[in-house]
Amino acid sequence: MKRVVVTGLGVISPLGNSVDEFWQNIVDGKSGAATITKIDVSKFKTQFGCEVKDFRAEDYIEKKEIKKYDLHTQYAIAASDTAIKDAGLDFANIDLEDRHDMGVIWATGNGGMGTFEDQLLEFHASGGVPRFNPYFIPKMIVDIAAGVISIRHKLHGPNYCTVSACASSNTALISAFDTIRMGKAKLMIAGGSEAAIIYSSLGGFSAAQALSKRNDDPATASRPFDKDRDGFVMGEGAAALILEDLEHAQARGAKIYAEIVGGGMAADAYHLTGTPPDGMGAALGMKKALKEAGITADQIDYVNAHATSTGLGDMSELHGMKTVFGDHPVAISATKSMTGHLLGAAGAIESIVSVLAVKNDIIPGTINTENLDEAIPEGMNIILGKSVKQTVNYALNNTFGFGGHTATSIFKKYTE
Repeated sequence: MKRVVVTGLGVISPLGNSVDEFWQNIVDGKSGAATITKIDVSKFKTQFGCEVKDFRAEDYIEKKEIKKYDLHTQYAIAASDTAIKDAGLDFANIDLEDRHDMGVIWATGNGGMGTFEDQLLEFHASGGVPRFNPYFIPKMIVDIAAGVISIRHKLHGPNYCTVSACASSNTALISAFDTIRMGKAKLMIAGGSEAAIIYSSLGGFSAAQALSKRNDDPATASRPFDKDRDGFVMGEGAAALILEDLEHAQARGAKIYAEIVGGGMAADAYHLTGTPPDGMGAALGMKKALKEAGITADQIDYVNAHATSTGLGDMSELHGMKTVFGDHPVAISATKSMTGHLLGAAGAIESIVSVLAVKNDIIPGTINTENLDEAIPEGMNIILGKSVKQTVNYALNNTFGFGGHTATSIFKKYTE
């Protein structure tokens, strides 16, 4: 099996649209939550979220092209272009034959749901006159961002979209990792994007009693593991990682952030939207990732928990961790307390957090959590408040999705 390394990062996020700004805000413990501005939320029970700020599509895409893409694809283009630049890649100067071994695996949970909603509202307002936008279908379908990124850079390797709800982009990352280590590609762009702060998404999650209703103080609404948590905070954005065969990265003199060494995918096979109290599916995914990485649980220094700030979900994950880690006091934090829940893009943005934790030996804190739930298993080392300086040789990133999907990735400090 080939060794696989991370050589480029890119984000469009509620905490900034550059990796440096995003990471600094994570380290500083800043919240990205505020009252929603994209839509009129005056009649909704939940009126806040973690929106992307100061995003200008024209900074990344020609103006005449913007109309062809849903917002989630615009975010995908921006994040992937940023990661490509960060990796020092210029695909225009790479031979066609080499680009046959370079591809894209991009994730989303909802795809062009905003486009779909807008088109149906227009159709209804017209009295049923079928004046559909000619770009409606390509803007709406979930696989389009993967295709657009490959077209944009003329990459002819493996190309597809992974959809596993909120585990989608971690699934994409693991799939890209597998593709490279099995020798089926030399370089892959992997990540995910989501633009689901729209009427139907906000209304649907609200009807499912999944969202926090802390409208009077949005910045403190996402409080994983807190006994007073009342639901998650919806986020949006995109994150991209450039993965490469180590030999390929070394040959071109690329900087290396970290090595990806394991990926575990499983299903808890339990419920449409809920997770089992014992965290069986989460534990299974983590165990598979550890086995693939060839390490034991006590070698993990940091876990970026899925921890959405929902009662059952947070506890299920912690019980799964207890099964895997036992008495090992691994540091745990939940960065959704700052970014909100990016749904299908959550795994990718939290992979970037995990990579930078390994690179910089910094463990982000969990903000807003003041009173830990008394039901949390004993011995859980949850990092609250500010980030801490600590050696991180291995970081583990958990993601779980509606339908029982679980995906866990493991990153290692790079050494030759």
